[in-house]
Amino acid sequence: MQWKRITAVAAVVMLAVAACGTPSSNNNSGSNKGDAGKAQEKATDVTAKGPAKPIEGAKNGGTVTVLSDVNPDTFDPTNIYFTDGNQIGKLMYRALTQYKLDENLKPILVPDLAEDLGTRSEDGLTWTFKLKQGIKYMDGSPVKAADYAYAIKRSFAHDLYDAGPTYQTQFFKDGGKYKGPYASGDNYAGVETPDESTLVIKLDKKFDDLPFYAAFPMFTPIPKAKDTKKNYDLNPMATGPYQVDSYTPGTELKLVKNPNWDPNSDPVRYQYPDAFHFKFGQDALKVQRQVLESAGPDASALNYTDLDSSLVPEVKDKSQIVTGPQPCTIMWGLDTRKIPFEVRQLIAKAYPYEDWRKVAGLTPDSAIPASTILPPAVPGYEKFELPGLNGTGKGAKDPSVAAEVKAKLKELGKENFELSWYFANDDKIATTVNQLRTEVFQSAGFKVKAIGVPKAKLRGLRNDPSAPVNIAQGPSGWCSDWPAGTSWFPVLFKSDAVDLSNSVGMLQDKAVDAEIDRVAALSPDDQVKEWAKVDKMLLEKYLPALPLYYSASYYPIGKNLGHVVNDPTQGLPEFTSIYLKQP
Repeated sequence: MQWKRITAVAAVVMLAVAACGTPSSNNNSGSNKGDAGKAQEKATDVTAKGPAKPIEGAKNGGTVTVLSDVNPDTFDPTNIYFTDGNQIGKLMYRALTQYKLDENLKPILVPDLAEDLGTRSEDGLTWTFKLKQGIKYMDGSPVKAADYAYAIKRSFAHDLYDAGPTYQTQFFKDGGKYKGPYASGDNYAGVETPDESTLVIKLDKKFDDLPFYAAFPMFTPIPKAKDTKKNYDLNPMATGPYQVDSYTPGTELKLVKNPNWDPNSDPVRYQYPDAFHFKFGQDALKVQRQVLESAGPDASALNYTDLDSSLVPEVKDKSQIVTGPQPCTIMWGLDTRKIPFEVRQLIAKAYPYEDWRKVAGLTPDSAIPASTILPPAVPGYEKFELPGLNGTGKGAKDPSVAAEVKAKLKELGKENFELSWYFANDDKIATTVNQLRTEVFQSAGFKVKAIGVPKAKLRGLRNDPSAPVNIAQGPSGWCSDWPAGTSWFPVLFKSDAVDLSNSVGMLQDKAVDAEIDRVAALSPDDQVKEWAKVDKMLLEKYLPALPLYYSASYYPIGKNLGHVVNDPTQGLPEFTSIYLKQP
């Protein structure tokens, strides 16, 4: 899956997703050190049924506390597109399909609220999902077929839900015309509910990955009468094992058990703890140390940011560190509209990769130097290295490199070219990273305008393509929406990605659009052979971003938590299967 999230340690935004069994009860997922992940498969099991197989040794009761140094900006299912929002949302929202982890933690797509994984018409332009019956919301009211249709219609109101996924605007019938139920009304030709057990989705062009997309929270049912628009996430209609008890945006989320969740219809989720308590915007180093020490209530807590390198010596019990692969690449976006290509090349030459990794607190276990856009976990990845683009080196921290870049800027007539970006001025690590970047680029002849903002506002500001900056707009990293290049290049580098707030590098180039469309129209097997060529073309001819590293999970958990496993589709804890050893 593709999800993006902010890692305060790196001060960047990440975007972004088989026969069945139950994961083992070990906390550690068993990846090798520095493992960026092998290529994932599109594994499916249409026969999966609820309830999920009980986890050996799991106990009921207690509260799981999540001490997060990041600030999710929404839990509205239509607007969720960050990895942490999606994983937390899985506690509250069921979708048409969902990922189940087998005993080897391999993700398998299974039916969730649908009875199947959809049936495609012969021409590939119509998908029919059979809906499970008897599903209820947390208040006991029945889920209706019209609620699924309304949720899909709602997702087209991108002016209001500007952070959510946008494949529906590209693939669904009239996706470029329909603007959602508020502006365009309820009459939308792309979705039909001929009866209470059937949902039909119509397309303008083939979308063979639709069953994988249907695992997103935007496919959870929403009753029209309960839609409070931007306030919906304060009291959303839950179908998962937990429901909102209280939510203070940017600060705190408390979840309690949903009494009307039906485990017999859910092949994925569990309901062991009584409650989850999420605290956002915490100091990363402080809470990670608390979790490692596991004193009192901190033994039942976790932090889902990769452990800061300065704390590695304090790890006494390796079972307190959850590791595993992530299908993600972290990048530093360069606005191609505002920064000339030759200047972008000089930025790449000047970037202080080695010193940045040190001050950002990155470890070899969680940050593997990158040379490509696609990470190793995505089918189609091929390793290649272009000059100066391998995620290593001192850059302009080396005085000779700084002098060389400075001279080249003068030769180009670009002396004191201004680089501008946002950073979290209330985060110690982000402030230190900003200081390093500022000093290094100034020494190389650039002018730097770094705009400090509160961490809680960072996502929204970076999500604005018209923001007054030219670096690190939009997602500064990406994780697969599903295991395919189609969840990378079309959504990140086509021209329409700019207006959809998904663009890395703000590319608007017809030749790039045409090449991406050409590859996307091929069969899945043929696509795999072509995406690496697109990857190399983008970096060699356009350089919309600097690949920094392929991320891997390496986060701390309290000693009283059981079955904390890494979900490789998102690189985060699989929250729904956690329990307390001593409730």
